Amino acid sequence: MADKLLAARGAGQVGQKWPANFVKRTDSLTTRFNRAYDRQRALCEDPVLIKSWFELVEQTKAKYGICDEDVYNFDEAGFLMGKITTQLVVTASERRARPKAIQPGGREWVTFIAGINAAGWSIPPFLIFTGKYHLSAWYEEAEIPRDWAIAVSDNGWTTNELGVEWLKHFVKHTDGKVVGARRLLILDGHESHQSLEFQELCKDNNIYTLCMPPHSSHLLQPLDVGCFSPLKRAYSREVESLIRNHINHITKLEFLPAFKAAFNQSFTSANICSAFRGAGLVPLQPDTVLSKLDVQLRTPTPPAALAEALWQACTPGNVRELEAQSTLISDRVRRHKSSSPASIIAAIGQLKKGAEIMMLSAELMRERIANLERANEAASKRRERKRKRIQKQGVLTKGAGEDIIAQREADEQIAHEERQGGERSGVSRRALTRCSRCRETGHNSLHLSEQDPSWTQFGPEMNLGLLPGLWIQILSKCDGAHGVIVHVFIQTLRLFTRQGVRRFYEVWENLNRKKINEIVNNYPTRLHKINLRLLATHKGEVFAVD
Repeated sequence: MADKLLAARGAGQVGQKWPANFVKRTDSLTTRFNRAYDRQRALCEDPVLIKSWFELVEQTKAKYGICDEDVYNFDEAGFLMGKITTQLVVTASERRARPKAIQPGGREWVTFIAGINAAGWSIPPFLIFTGKYHLSAWYEEAEIPRDWAIAVSDNGWTTNELGVEWLKHFVKHTDGKVVGARRLLILDGHESHQSLEFQELCKDNNIYTLCMPPHSSHLLQPLDVGCFSPLKRAYSREVESLIRNHINHITKLEFLPAFKAAFNQSFTSANICSAFRGAGLVPLQPDTVLSKLDVQLRTPTPPAALAEALWQACTPGNVRELEAQSTLISDRVRRHKSSSPASIIAAIGQLKKGAEIMMLSAELMRERIANLERANEAASKRRERKRKRIQKQGVLTKGAGEDIIAQREADEQIAHEERQGGERSGVSRRALTRCSRCRETGHNSLHLSEQDPSWTQFGPEMNLGLLPGLWIQILSKCDGAHGVIVHVFIQTLRLFTRQGVRRFYEVWENLNRKKINEIVNNYPTRLHKINLRLLATHKGEVFAVD
């Protein structure tokens, strides 16, 4: 424009610095940085539209007799588990570029559904994790209250079904705190808040909902005005603390305690009341919001030129420099007579400063080591937890998850006691392991063979020529009691391996088939009642019958 005016006068063009010099010469002008602003938000920042919103709130409260203590706001906020925010940090004065903060891994998405009351308290958090199953390790975190709720979805976002589940969570925790007869719930226009089931559940519980104008939540929603920003900054600080303790990958187990600490710092009574006040809702003051519609940005103060620091003697920073400094002081003391002691005093001051720095560094190092040990211990405990699946999909509160885990542990303990032969009434005993040769407990056939070599004579290598003699010895021992004879042979067969048993049966059937039939027909019940104990001896007798 200035060039066109000069061209009309037949003059040349303005200089490169003419715009800046012109602004400096004109007191009524200044320079400011502009910012990109969403067009939809700009269109919704219409004073007429904002006034109509506050009129709707006022009319609804008056029509249904809703008290300020029964006004609620709820909304969702998303988190990337490992993301940190930009913050103001202290750095060296000679640094030109912006300092960098290392951001950990873990880009998993988590949704937090928050609800706050105008009286200054909040609904227990409702978290949505990415996944399909609830893991037991989530509910073993001691720091998480029992009334917190956790849900899962495929992508970590809310759905219509989870919106209804949150509303049930809301009803559960507000039914006993209603001052009047109805509750007012202020929300945005998200699809999950407009489903038919959501609206019917609100109607059944005397909950009236008001939907804010689109693209205006940054001005009209209390959670956006005063709670979510402090929450995300506090969570970022918790993540940075984990990074300093060398925890570089944030999982759900690290997220839960970090989020709890951030939630307690940000969702305070003062912040919640300030959020409703900043949104102009409680107390109802539309001017609080209307005055923000024409916000002017302050021009940032340009950084002052860095003055060149004068060179000064270095304070000793290590053992070698400390030794050199002490030698210098000693030499100056020896040479000092009537000269000024200023140089010696300065050297002593530097020596003192170096010692203080080292002591403070050691103290900071001890504190850092303690923090690392605590963080490592906490991480180790989380890794040791069993990540068992306890439920597929759905919603679980912290308390319900703990109850499921406790019930499973009790069931496992009962099953373990049953297997170990517990003495508890009604608990079945596990069958004791017995030796395959002598049927006694406390050992097996292998150990018995090692303890008493005489048992090996009844192994598969047994000579079939010994069987008739064995049969005669059993007849003489049993004195014609045929039931005893049969039982003795049944017990005898158990002393052999599978191959020996088959061969023993063949000989027995060939020699005594007729006698077996006779014994079985005459003594059908006695076979089950006789209980004999067979003992191997080293005295030539094969069996002894008690």
